[in-house]
Amino acid sequence: MAEITTLFWDIGGVVLTNGWDRYSRRDAAAVFHFDYEEFQDRHDLTFPAFDSGHITLNEYLDRTLFYRARAFTRQEFTNFMFAQSREYTETRAVLSAVARSGKYFVGAINNEPFELNEYRIRAFNLRREFLVFFSSCYVHSRKPEETIFRIALEVTQRPPEQCLFIDDRPLNLESPRRLGINVIHHEKPEQLRAELRNHGVEV
Repeated sequence: MAEITTLFWDIGGVVLTNGWDRYSRRDAAAVFHFDYEEFQDRHDLTFPAFDSGHITLNEYLDRTLFYRARAFTRQEFTNFMFAQSREYTETRAVLSAVARSGKYFVGAINNEPFELNEYRIRAFNLRREFLVFFSSCYVHSRKPEETIFRIALEVTQRPPEQCLFIDDRPLNLESPRRLGINVIHHEKPEQLRAELRNHGVEV
Protein backbone atom coordinates (compact mmCIF):
# COMPACT_ATOMS: atom_id res chain seq x y z
CA MET A 1 0.00 0.00 0.00
CA ALA A 2 1.37 3.41 -1.01
CA GLU A 3 2.11 5.95 1.72
CA ILE A 4 -0.62 8.57 2.07
CA THR A 5 0.74 12.06 1.41
CA THR A 6 -2.48 13.92 0.58
CA LEU A 7 -5.83 14.11 2.32
CA PHE A 8 -8.93 15.57 0.67
CA TRP A 9 -11.87 16.25 2.98
CA ASP A 10 -15.51 16.95 2.39
CA ILE A 11 -16.68 19.88 4.53
CA GLY A 12 -20.48 19.76 4.89
CA GLY A 13 -21.49 16.70 6.90
CA VAL A 14 -17.90 16.07 8.02
CA VAL A 15 -16.20 19.20 9.38
CA LEU A 16 -19.26 21.45 9.44
CA THR A 17 -22.98 20.85 9.22
CA ASN A 18 -24.39 20.96 5.71
CA GLY A 19 -24.70 24.52 4.52
CA TRP A 20 -28.23 24.48 3.09
CA ASP A 21 -29.85 21.06 3.36
CA ARG A 22 -33.51 19.99 3.38
CA TYR A 23 -33.77 20.40 7.14
CA SER A 24 -32.55 23.98 6.98
CA ARG A 25 -34.94 24.68 4.12
CA ARG A 26 -37.88 23.24 6.07
CA ASP A 27 -36.93 25.37 9.07
CA ALA A 28 -36.78 28.41 6.81
CA ALA A 29 -40.29 27.74 5.52
CA ALA A 30 -41.57 27.55 9.10
CA VAL A 31 -39.74 30.70 10.23
CA PHE A 32 -40.60 32.84 7.19
CA HIS A 33 -44.05 31.33 6.54
CA PHE A 34 -43.82 30.35 2.89
CA ASP A 35 -44.97 27.24 1.03
CA TYR A 36 -42.20 24.66 1.43
CA GLU A 37 -43.31 22.38 -1.43
CA GLU A 38 -43.46 25.24 -3.91
CA PHE A 39 -40.06 26.48 -2.76
CA GLN A 40 -38.59 22.96 -2.90
CA ASP A 41 -39.70 22.47 -6.51
CA ARG A 42 -37.99 25.70 -7.49
CA HIS A 43 -34.93 24.82 -5.39
CA ASP A 44 -34.51 21.44 -7.09
CA LEU A 45 -34.50 23.07 -10.52
CA THR A 46 -32.22 25.94 -9.52
CA PHE A 47 -29.73 24.54 -7.03
CA PRO A 48 -27.41 22.62 -9.42
CA ALA A 49 -26.54 25.89 -11.20
CA PHE A 50 -26.15 27.70 -7.87
CA ASP A 51 -23.98 24.93 -6.42
CA SER A 52 -21.75 24.89 -9.52
CA GLY A 53 -21.10 28.63 -9.50
CA HIS A 54 -23.16 29.36 -12.62
CA ILE A 55 -25.62 31.68 -10.86
CA THR A 56 -25.26 33.96 -7.84
CA LEU A 57 -27.04 33.85 -4.50
CA ASN A 58 -29.25 36.72 -5.61
CA GLU A 59 -30.24 34.83 -8.75
CA TYR A 60 -31.00 31.71 -6.68
CA LEU A 61 -33.20 33.76 -4.35
CA ASP A 62 -34.91 35.47 -7.29
CA ARG A 63 -35.86 32.09 -8.75
CA THR A 64 -36.87 30.33 -5.55
CA LEU A 65 -38.47 33.06 -3.40
CA PHE A 66 -38.39 36.62 -4.62
CA TYR A 67 -40.22 36.11 -7.90
CA ARG A 68 -43.08 37.69 -5.95
CA ALA A 69 -43.47 39.99 -2.96
CA ARG A 70 -42.54 38.54 0.44
CA ALA A 71 -43.11 39.66 4.03
CA PHE A 72 -39.37 39.33 4.71
CA THR A 73 -36.29 40.82 3.11
CA ARG A 74 -33.57 39.22 1.06
CA GLN A 75 -31.03 40.14 3.76
CA GLU A 76 -33.11 38.54 6.52
CA PHE A 77 -33.31 35.32 4.54
CA THR A 78 -29.61 35.35 3.67
CA ASN A 79 -28.72 35.86 7.32
CA PHE A 80 -30.84 32.84 8.19
CA MET A 81 -29.14 30.71 5.53
CA PHE A 82 -25.67 31.56 6.81
CA ALA A 83 -26.67 31.04 10.45
CA GLN A 84 -27.44 27.34 9.82
CA SER A 85 -23.73 26.42 9.71
CA ARG A 86 -22.20 24.80 12.79
CA GLU A 87 -18.86 23.13 13.44
CA TYR A 88 -18.50 19.46 14.31
CA THR A 89 -15.85 20.10 16.96
CA GLU A 90 -14.67 16.49 17.38
CA THR A 91 -14.15 15.96 13.66
CA ARG A 92 -12.51 19.38 13.36
CA ALA A 93 -10.08 18.27 16.06
CA VAL A 94 -9.12 15.24 13.94
CA LEU A 95 -8.63 17.46 10.90
CA SER A 96 -6.55 19.91 12.95
CA ALA A 97 -4.32 17.12 14.26
CA VAL A 98 -3.62 15.91 10.73
CA ALA A 99 -2.89 19.43 9.48
CA ARG A 100 -0.70 20.34 12.47
CA SER A 101 1.52 17.32 11.90
CA GLY A 102 2.88 19.05 8.80
CA LYS A 103 3.26 15.67 7.09
CA TYR A 104 0.34 15.89 4.68
CA PHE A 105 -1.06 18.09 1.95
CA VAL A 106 -4.60 18.84 3.15
CA GLY A 107 -7.29 20.06 0.77
CA ALA A 108 -11.07 20.23 0.57
CA ILE A 109 -13.29 18.73 -2.12
CA ASN A 110 -16.78 20.01 -1.43
CA ASN A 111 -20.06 20.96 -3.04
CA GLU A 112 -20.99 24.50 -2.03
CA PRO A 113 -22.48 27.62 -3.63
CA PHE A 114 -20.06 30.53 -3.89
CA GLU A 115 -21.40 32.96 -1.28
CA LEU A 116 -22.05 30.26 1.29
CA ASN A 117 -18.65 28.69 0.67
CA GLU A 118 -16.87 32.03 1.10
CA TYR A 119 -18.78 32.70 4.32
CA ARG A 120 -18.01 29.28 5.81
CA ILE A 121 -14.30 29.45 4.93
CA ARG A 122 -14.07 32.84 6.64
CA ALA A 123 -16.42 32.28 9.61
CA PHE A 124 -14.83 28.98 10.63
CA ASN A 125 -11.26 29.89 9.64
CA LEU A 126 -11.01 26.83 7.40
CA ARG A 127 -7.79 28.18 5.90
CA ARG A 128 -6.17 27.15 9.17
CA GLU A 129 -6.14 23.53 7.97
CA PHE A 130 -6.92 23.55 4.26
CA LEU A 131 -4.27 24.56 1.73
CA VAL A 132 -6.70 24.54 -1.19
CA PHE A 133 -10.45 24.36 -1.78
CA PHE A 134 -11.73 22.34 -4.74
CA SER A 135 -15.25 23.66 -4.26
CA SER A 136 -17.98 23.02 -6.81
CA CYS A 137 -18.56 26.77 -7.16
CA TYR A 138 -14.90 27.34 -8.12
CA VAL A 139 -14.33 24.43 -10.48
CA HIS A 140 -17.89 24.32 -11.90
CA SER A 141 -18.19 20.59 -11.28
CA ARG A 142 -19.91 18.73 -8.45
CA LYS A 143 -19.53 15.50 -6.59
CA PRO A 144 -20.29 12.69 -7.31
CA GLU A 145 -18.96 13.33 -10.84
CA GLU A 146 -15.37 12.34 -11.61
CA THR A 147 -14.39 15.75 -12.98
CA ILE A 148 -13.99 17.47 -9.61
CA PHE A 149 -11.71 14.67 -8.40
CA ARG A 150 -9.67 14.70 -11.60
CA ILE A 151 -9.15 18.44 -11.21
CA ALA A 152 -7.93 17.93 -7.64
CA LEU A 153 -5.42 15.30 -8.77
CA GLU A 154 -4.22 17.32 -11.74
CA VAL A 155 -3.80 20.59 -9.86
CA THR A 156 -2.02 19.04 -6.87
CA GLN A 157 -0.01 16.66 -9.09
CA ARG A 158 -0.54 13.86 -6.58
CA PRO A 159 -0.76 10.22 -7.70
CA PRO A 160 -4.18 8.84 -6.70
CA GLU A 161 -2.76 5.96 -4.66
CA GLN A 162 -1.12 8.51 -2.33
CA CYS A 163 -4.42 10.34 -1.80
CA LEU A 164 -7.22 9.75 0.68
CA PHE A 165 -10.71 11.26 0.37
CA ILE A 166 -13.17 11.53 3.28
CA ASP A 167 -16.91 12.04 2.76
CA ASP A 168 -20.09 11.26 4.67
CA ARG A 169 -22.04 10.11 1.58
CA PRO A 170 -21.22 6.71 0.05
CA LEU A 171 -22.19 7.86 -3.46
CA ASN A 172 -19.49 10.54 -3.33
CA LEU A 173 -16.86 7.85 -2.72
CA GLU A 174 -17.52 5.91 -5.91
CA SER A 175 -15.80 8.22 -8.43
CA PRO A 176 -12.60 8.72 -6.40
CA ARG A 177 -12.42 4.97 -5.76
CA ARG A 178 -12.60 4.35 -9.53
CA LEU A 179 -9.76 6.83 -10.00
CA GLY A 180 -7.59 4.89 -7.54
CA ILE A 181 -7.99 7.29 -4.62
CA ASN A 182 -8.27 5.73 -1.15
CA VAL A 183 -11.56 6.60 0.55
CA ILE A 184 -13.13 6.71 4.00
CA HIS A 185 -16.87 6.85 4.62
CA HIS A 186 -17.10 9.23 7.56
CA GLU A 187 -19.67 8.23 10.17
CA LYS A 188 -18.33 9.50 13.51
CA PRO A 189 -15.08 11.03 14.80
CA GLU A 190 -13.69 7.98 16.59
CA GLN A 191 -14.35 5.78 13.55
CA LEU A 192 -12.66 8.36 11.31
CA ARG A 193 -9.62 8.52 13.57
CA ALA A 194 -9.32 4.72 13.58
CA GLU A 195 -9.62 4.43 9.80
CA LEU A 196 -7.05 7.17 9.27
CA ARG A 197 -4.63 5.23 11.43
CA ASN A 198 -5.40 2.09 9.41
CA HIS A 199 -4.22 4.04 6.36
CA GLY A 200 -1.02 5.01 8.18
CA VAL A 201 -2.09 8.62 8.79
CA GLU A 202 -0.89 10.06 12.08
CA VAL A 203 -3.65 11.63 14.18
